[in-house]
Amino acid sequence: MKILVTGGAGFIGSNFINYLLEKYKDARIINYDKLTYAGNPDNLRDMENDPRYKFVKGDICDEKKVGKIVSGGVDRIVNFAAESHVDKSITDPGAFVRTNVYGTQVLLEAARKHKVERFLFISTDEIYGSREKGSFRESDAFSPSSPYSASKAGADLLALAYHRTFGLPVVVTRSSNNFGPYQYPEKLIPRFITNAMRGVALPLYGDGLAVRDWLYVKDNCEALDLVLEKGKEGEAYNVGAGNEHTNKEITGIILEALEKPESLIKYVADRPGHDRRYSISTEKVAALGWKPRHEFRGAMLKTINWYVQNEWWWKKLI
Repeated sequence: MKILVTGGAGFIGSNFINYLLEKYKDARIINYDKLTYAGNPDNLRDMENDPRYKFVKGDICDEKKVGKIVSGGVDRIVNFAAESHVDKSITDPGAFVRTNVYGTQVLLEAARKHKVERFLFISTDEIYGSREKGSFRESDAFSPSSPYSASKAGADLLALAYHRTFGLPVVVTRSSNNFGPYQYPEKLIPRFITNAMRGVALPLYGDGLAVRDWLYVKDNCEALDLVLEKGKEGEAYNVGAGNEHTNKEITGIILEALEKPESLIKYVADRPGHDRRYSISTEKVAALGWKPRHEFRGAMLKTINWYVQNEWWWKKLI
């Protein structure tokens, strides 16, 4: 089984590659990554010498290079490659449209041309927009609020359209906010952990009451693997853990675990278009046999401890 993982040097991608190599002895992984600021070779340092793993530096928008790799006999493609930081999408929307939409189309076309047997597109719950009550189902309309989520919505629809138009065996996952080891310290949890460790202010948007469903990355990897294996072609699957917490609550857990004062919290002007609450129904992926195995607080403490023990990894990134 030869799998092309794009964006595999990033946070979720590197965790997924590690998961695949541990679970499948016959897996052969090609990690195709542009190594932008969030793509970090250190995420995969432990598997560099594994003969089943190969790294190729490249851009998913490079049609010729993507085509050459896929034509070499790829069974499956898992597309993590994306610009993903909402704040950056507000200052540079074009980069997000290019990578997230056009880059996905390049991969889809290569998969179609070379008859790849399975294509998993990694989407996000942010495409649905905000919801005050209840939870979004996969059939609900999209209402993205940022250039980031709009670009992911476009790519999500494009992937499903390739199934309907060309019969490409596409499946899509829409995951909630992931956390865990190797997450670039621009995102809330690793940023607040590393700031608190250094006694630097924790910039909390607005009133801090925006709600997210927090999903431990290793649980997400198991869900992605299951959907890749058993998901129905042309279908999307929400993946969330039901751990809805405000950003202020997350901040409190971090400060308590690190024994740091609340005075480190600095309330800052809210982000433009900041969604108030994300919530997704996961009945569909549960029907495939998935449920999160990690208890939220335990996973949070494990994550905090990882950053405490791995200053060598994050100190050069901040």
